[in-house]
Formats: sequence, structure tokens, C-alpha cells
Amino acid sequence: MRHRDQITVNHITDEQDRRAALEVLRSVYVAEKRWVSQEGELLPARDLHSDHVAWFLTRVAGHPTGVVRVLFQLPLELYRSYQIVPLDPSLDVERFLSSNRIAEVGRFAVLPEARGQIMVAASLIKAAARETLARSYTHLITDVFENDPNSPYEFHTRVLGFLPVATHEHGELATTGRRITMLLDLAKSYQRLAAKNNWIFRYIFDGDWPPAQRQPAAGAHL
Repeated sequence: MRHRDQITVNHITDEQDRRAALEVLRSVYVAEKRWVSQEGELLPARDLHSDHVAWFLTRVAGHPTGVVRVLFQLPLELYRSYQIVPLDPSLDVERFLSSNRIAEVGRFAVLPEARGQIMVAASLIKAAARETLARSYTHLITDVFENDPNSPYEFHTRVLGFLPVATHEHGELATTGRRITMLLDLAKSYQRLAAKNNWIFRYIFDGDWPPAQRQPAAGAHL
């Protein structure tokens, strides 16, 4: 894969893009990670017509390479079953989730041969962040696996500014690794990256957020 290969991002809204995304999910989640036995339910056809979820697909030189999902209706009942343990005992995770506009970003998958090309991952992050902003959400929440050799933990925390807030041992995917739940305050991330004016800020945000979204909302802090 060459650095100059063109990267495109599609909001998945039709069966053709869904099938292309399933190829990526099959390669990463089924064959490589063995987190699921079948890829079909990872991206059900009903998601194409739901207002509560958005999927994005990257292609490099026309070939499907990466996938990400954003949920805009948090499955709080499912979270309760995970037996989440806050890293800060004073933090009421469930109350915070229910009282703020938080979207879940997950099902992140990039083919092994594309992982050396950081713009593939960055394009997925950009699509997820901008869709979240367009819907006036204030935070992103995600899980990473502690024992995953391809974990995006360092990139999420050091570059984007995600904060680890909790851990849990159980989840939807079939792995024995501990999950680390992380939260990103989008306005804080914007301000932090804007101050540095680094490439990820210029690429993801393009400096064009509505002014009202550049300041953290009252009461939205951890």
C-alpha cells in the first residue's frame, strides 16, 4: 500500500457498502481477532435505515480497508450487565452517561496491511467526530482491550485526549481481555488540539466548528 494512494470515506447507507464493510469486519473481527464467529450481526442491514447509528467505510485506491460505527442511543441496560468499575470511585458513570449527550464509537477495524498508513485510521476518526458534532453531541465513549496488540489506546489518549474512566471484564465480544472504557470531551479536545495546531487538528476539525461547540457545555465535565 503506497502513501499516495487515495483514501475515501463513505457513510454506509446501501447494501454495496455494507457488504464491503463486512469484508473488513470478517478479516479483523472473525479471522484475525476471533472476537465473533460471524460478521453479519456486527453490521445488521437494519442499521442502514436507523437514525440511532452511523457506519463509515474507508477505501484505499478503491479497496475497502477500514470501518467504524457510531451509536447515538447508548445501550445503558447492556452497560449495566458489564459490571463496570470506575477508576475514580466518586464518578457515577451511569449518571454521567444518562445526563450528557454521549455517542459510542466502536467496531473500529482496519485491515492489517493498512495499519501502517495512519491516515486510514484518521479518516475514520474524522468521520465519526464530525458526524457526532453534526448531531450536537458533546462526548465520545469507547472501549479498548488491554491485551490487544493493535490497541489504539496510546493514540486515543496521547493524541486525541481520551480519558480512561472505567474498566470491565465482560462485553459483547468474545475475548478474555479487560476492557478500558474511555471518554472524550469533544470541545476540550478541540481546544487542546487547536492550541497545538498539529496535523490531526487540521485534518479532523478543519477549524470550522460552530463557535457554541468550541466551549465545553456547563455541567458536562467529569
